[in-house]
Amino acid sequence: MKLTVDQLHITLDRRPILHGVSLKARKGDIVGLVGPNGSGKSTLLRAVYRSLRPADGVVTVGDDDVWALSPRAAARRTAAVLQDATGNTTGLTVTEIVALGRAPHHGLLGRDGTEDHRAVEEAIDRCGVRPYAHRDYASLSGGERQRVLLARALTQSPQLLVLDELTNHLDIRARFELLDLIRATGITTLAVLHDLDLAARLCDHLVVLHEGTVVAAGPVLEVLNPQILRDVFGVRASTERHADGVTRITYRAQPLAHDRTAEAGDETTAETVAR
Repeated sequence: MKLTVDQLHITLDRRPILHGVSLKARKGDIVGLVGPNGSGKSTLLRAVYRSLRPADGVVTVGDDDVWALSPRAAARRTAAVLQDATGNTTGLTVTEIVALGRAPHHGLLGRDGTEDHRAVEEAIDRCGVRPYAHRDYASLSGGERQRVLLARALTQSPQLLVLDELTNHLDIRARFELLDLIRATGITTLAVLHDLDLAARLCDHLVVLHEGTVVAAGPVLEVLNPQILRDVFGVRASTERHADGVTRITYRAQPLAHDRTAEAGDETTAETVAR
């Protein structure tokens, strides 16, 4: 299902956070939100999964404004996996955590049926958490918890996945496995990623946020160009797609601060020679 964000404005404590942000994700696309810390990425996610009401603008999933839907109806369409967002999980097993994803599909009685059990079992297997399905969730490592939270999200049978730094606690192999898993779901996905290499590997399109506005959006190679990498992220780097189909970013060893010092030195030398 497609996602559209149109001219979104968000203010927190009378301070503008997002200014006229717009983006689109076609059905089945994985769109990455990247940008420096404080650029508004997580705030944008909160508006998309109906946690933070915008001051202006519209978020639609399919053809419906998410803020015109009931919370239950919105939760049946959009599942969010946030950083360490566990809530009250005291004494719950992994299977019980995953089963919480079926809550938006329950009626007033809230009873699990055959379809609920099937969805839970499929998500547990798909996310590779079967070995610790009966363990206490609180006993898991950070990376294991992220897999469980993704399984819970998939159990919702969503049409849109919203991910906030899902790979934060994972080692390199687990990161790649999780990225492949997300792509294999075929679900339209909006993901915040700080690691640009992972974003380039996972995403069909990228949206670059800087100081609350969209400064670039489009295919990975077009967006992660040397100018954007320099002006927004403060690094000197180049991006290319290799023969194996993976986009890789090559960073210069010297930071921009070194370049500025060198440029200042060159200007001083030029000024001295002119005298």
